[in-house]
Amino acid sequence: MALNYIWIGFFLIAFVVALVRLIFFGDTEVFPEMMESTFSMAKTGFEISLGLTGALTLWMGIMRIGEKGGVVAVIARGISPLFTKIFPEIPKNHPVFGPMMMNFSMNFLGLDNAATPLGLKTMEGLQELNPKKDTASNSQIMFLVLNTSGLTLIPVSIMAYRATEGAANPADIFIPILLATYFSTLVGLITVSIFQKINLFNKVVLAYVGSLTVLIVAALFYFQSIPQEQVTTISNTVAAVILLGIISIFIVMAMKNKVNVYESLIEGGKDGFNVAIKIIPYLVGILVAIGVFRASGALDFINDGFRLFFEFLGMNTDFVDALPVAWMKPLSGSGARAAMLETYTNFGVDSFPGRVASVLQGSTETTFYVLAVYFGAVKIKNSRYAATAGLIADFAGVIAAIIISYIFFY
Repeated sequence: MALNYIWIGFFLIAFVVALVRLIFFGDTEVFPEMMESTFSMAKTGFEISLGLTGALTLWMGIMRIGEKGGVVAVIARGISPLFTKIFPEIPKNHPVFGPMMMNFSMNFLGLDNAATPLGLKTMEGLQELNPKKDTASNSQIMFLVLNTSGLTLIPVSIMAYRATEGAANPADIFIPILLATYFSTLVGLITVSIFQKINLFNKVVLAYVGSLTVLIVAALFYFQSIPQEQVTTISNTVAAVILLGIISIFIVMAMKNKVNVYESLIEGGKDGFNVAIKIIPYLVGILVAIGVFRASGALDFINDGFRLFFEFLGMNTDFVDALPVAWMKPLSGSGARAAMLETYTNFGVDSFPGRVASVLQGSTETTFYVLAVYFGAVKIKNSRYAATAGLIADFAGVIAAIIISYIFFY
């Protein structure tokens, strides 16, 4: 529903802005440019979708190997002690922890399609424990905010899009996205814990969250203290080592558990191929809308307003051209993805705005979509502070993504 209104809004606002430019400024080129944009962006959307097929097929196949090899189960066991502390209303060893941890683990590995059914199953389990069936429980809110904050280890789709667009190193956004999603998740956890009066100074929570925070902050300080060339070199090397190491671990664990690695690769690859084909009409539709919006001058007008504001504050404004991704992200995953691709088209996939757009795209999940689907599945009408906490986490992710992009890429 959100995407429907966004699509309509882009076209109507673009038409009004173009009409103003024609009537009051005599700009006779604006409508032909908008018309030309509809054809060119439709072609771009189709070409991107086709180019995405190979990369997405490969990575979805690799993820399936990890899933069948038991990696998800290992991650679930590793985070179990933490979850029992931040979900105090759920009885210890309750069955709902199973799908919940599997959901987080699959999101962590970038398996969004597999994560959603497990998320819905988790909401059903939490609803059984919910004393007020039309009102979100504390556990449901904590689950959804952590879900929407989007902690991700492997941003499969973003790396695939960057590869399709000809990025010199599609994985160079791997570490920045991991860091940005960590801060988004941390702020989401803190926000909900304040609402629910959960003690985050518990020894178990501090052991998990505190140690990881110290490690990440130390890494950021280190990267900030060395020349940009070294940051790029170290980031690229570490990202490649980690990614290839993860693939190797997936294969070894699959072999240990007597999984047919090649068949799993093909099985997951088929899903990746189907996903790439299915998104063609969605991608074409939203790219055309954003293209028309930009051609009318409306997007430039908004960006110029933000640029003037940040210049007034004395800040560097090179990131402003990537902000449409941040505006779209809470509302629509497809819209944010299209805004990212449109940034690639206009500025280049390896440009600074292109890289910022990539990190912004990976920094959080689509908050309103997740809330609508998950709460709707169990007929929750009163979501309480879930949207507020989710948006606070989104905002933290956006700020972190911009700052981290300057550290790594500027």
